[in-house]
Amino acid sequence: MTGVLVLAGTPIGDPADAPPRLSAELAAADIVAAEDTRRLRRLAATLEVTPTGRIVSYFEGNETARTPELVEALAGGARVLLVTDAGMPSVSDPGYRLVAACVERDITVTAVPGPSAVLTALALSGLPVDRFCFEGFLPRKQGERLSRLREVATDRRTLVYFESTHRIAEALAAMAEVFGPERRAAVCRELTKTYEEVRRGPLAELAEWSRDGVRGEITVVVEGAGEPAPEELDDAELARRVAVRESAGEARKAAIASVAGEAGVPKRRVFDAVVAAKRA
Repeated sequence: MTGVLVLAGTPIGDPADAPPRLSAELAAADIVAAEDTRRLRRLAATLEVTPTGRIVSYFEGNETARTPELVEALAGGARVLLVTDAGMPSVSDPGYRLVAACVERDITVTAVPGPSAVLTALALSGLPVDRFCFEGFLPRKQGERLSRLREVATDRRTLVYFESTHRIAEALAAMAEVFGPERRAAVCRELTKTYEEVRRGPLAELAEWSRDGVRGEITVVVEGAGEPAPEELDDAELARRVAVRESAGEARKAAIASVAGEAGVPKRRVFDAVVAAKRA
């Protein structure tokens, strides 16, 4: 029998947020793969649990090299617990490569759900959460950063970003430039920690505020783009569009209603445009 890979969420701040199953998995795992082994040992001590399995490091620098080793252990029947410094593995953290390798080998992958900075920030932002897109970290270079932001400038979903204290001011300024200074956003820092803060406002205002420096772990939530403005059509174009629909077999009344809806104008205006075109 093959083993099981367990992805476990860890606290993003307050250790009391650790799911109860995390302690059980720490005690039962044959191997615990941790992004930072020292932080893992501190967390285990706080939770008053002693890992009985082997503890190995699994971080960005050795993820590629260590993945085959863990996969072989799993193939041999080991129970491997994967934890990162905070939140869920794979979400801007190590984990994706190992999960993909396990799926390819038909090795069972399960999870211990836990804290997530993305969902916590979304819930606290006050912005729509029915549709959202997680964009991770923006590129370090300004040109690449602006290019990435332009890709989603018209996206109507709420956008979520992670950002570092050293680049938050530049990131917010770039967002204000690309998305517009009045686009609403929320900067969430130190979530669930002693100095938790959620700053809400237009991007231009937040960019100005951030110039003095913002400390801590930061998640930025940005409002999606609004409804696109209706295309401005003159009367001649309105009449032409009705004529096209009529030539395709659509009744004039229905064609006028359809064109009015598409253009965002009153049906009476479209009707008058059609009459004027007939007289011309």
